[in-house]
Amino acid sequence: MGFPLLREFPKLGVILDMSNAQEIEVSAKDLPLHCPSPEVALWSSHPRVFLDVAKTGHVACPYCGSKYKLKAGEVPSHH
Repeated sequence: MGFPLLREFPKLGVILDMSNAQEIEVSAKDLPLHCPSPEVALWSSHPRVFLDVAKTGHVACPYCGSKYKLKAGEVPSHH
């Protein structure tokens, strides 16, 4: 059993448990992958960080803990 992935937002007085966050499935056309996605409201976002999901097929955002996985059978193209 691992430790929960907790994210603290002191200004809001909130601590979120991200250990049960749902994985977001992405395709090769979504690469290069970055978090937060354009759908996230500006007020609730963090600095943009690019994530290397192609290396292992899975990656988690170091800021918010969002989990991403590459769709099965997807092959990232080289730029």
